Amino acid sequence: MTKKELTPAEKNELLQTLKTRFEKHTNRHKDIEWLAVVTKLEANPEKIGSLYEMERTGGEPDVVGLDPQTGDYLFYDCAPETPKGRRSICYDREALDSRKEHKPENTALDMAAAMGIEILNETEYRNLQKLGKFDTKTSSWLLTPPPIRKLGGAIFADFRYDTIFIYHNGASSYYAVRGFRGSLRV
Repeated sequence: MTKKELTPAEKNELLQTLKTRFEKHTNRHKDIEWLAVVTKLEANPEKIGSLYEMERTGGEPDVVGLDPQTGDYLFYDCAPETPKGRRSICYDREALDSRKEHKPENTALDMAAAMGIEILNETEYRNLQKLGKFDTKTSSWLLTPPPIRKLGGAIFADFRYDTIFIYHNGASSYYAVRGFRGSLRV
């Protein structure tokens, strides 16, 4: 998967979708104005391509904050469940290459890199859960600390019983209900 050059119609449709979502979920981005967000997006067209891929794969990206140090707007995948177009994947290329059989088609880290986004880390995932209930039926790979990954593991999370659970699994594992959520700074 590689980001494609958007037609003017695709770009306009995406920006309208993002604006509609932004206006519907004002609790996710208090004190942020859409005009400021879209102005920054227009100045960074490569970021629009990344948002297009987030949307195309079912992520429903939305603004979730503003980094006061950099002035970047933060977009996270805000789909209720882990994005449908990014499921049944193992964690990274090393994990995929280690599988002898029944290999998934892709990896979370490779897909995120191709889309120009980052995988949510544990802190970001916990912050996302403050904005709603996400992954009540699915789970999402999280950016895994190097010491865990070095030992062959990877972490993932979900929301069950009104609680955020962070788990571990072999990085080469994959399940139909596990994908990943991404973030993008604009």
